Amino acid sequence: MNGQARKSRALIWTIFLIALAVMLPDQAIAHCDTLDGPVVIDARTALAQGDITPVLKWISADEEKVVRGAFAETLAVRKQSPEAKELADMYFFETLVRIHRAGEGAPYTGLKPGVSIDPAIVLTDQALKTGSIDKVVEVMTGALAQGIRERFTRAYENQKHAKDSVAAGREFVESYVVFTHYVEGIHGQIKRHADSAHHGQDSAAAKGEPAH
Repeated sequence: MNGQARKSRALIWTIFLIALAVMLPDQAIAHCDTLDGPVVIDARTALAQGDITPVLKWISADEEKVVRGAFAETLAVRKQSPEAKELADMYFFETLVRIHRAGEGAPYTGLKPGVSIDPAIVLTDQALKTGSIDKVVEVMTGALAQGIRERFTRAYENQKHAKDSVAAGREFVESYVVFTHYVEGIHGQIKRHADSAHHGQDSAAAKGEPAH
């Protein structure tokens, strides 16, 4: 991958992360604690095949013994009846997701229905399946552009009346601060990600490793 391609990829993901933060400031990005999330999907596959391998990537080696124990218990119980199967499967899903979330340093508040997965995260999963990031870039850059334009429009309109009164002046200043800080924050994120990527390439080159 040449330098220009690396920069383009880094910029795309920087814009994606910023736009996602703009759209969802109070929501967690992770969706591994949903019944339609990738952890539970792999857990269903593992149980259906009787092979724990598909879920091991979601946990650390230190936690593998606990998860293997829960898997064995679940396989034994789910044979008893349809009701037992449902309860046993849920027990395994809960155990696996709780341990996975703890490994991320994230709180576990129970499994959520699949509909709670944010649409933006669904797009990223689809991108990985199709091999195309175009839809993610389109949606995220659109959200980012909308955020900038809305704050600019408010500041620009308030500026026209800033001298009408002290109250109007203060309203302009408030919208000006919101607008400029928003743009400044986005630019700062882009610079930090670019600097981090550049530093990583320099470190790899110093060690004689190929840049990714």
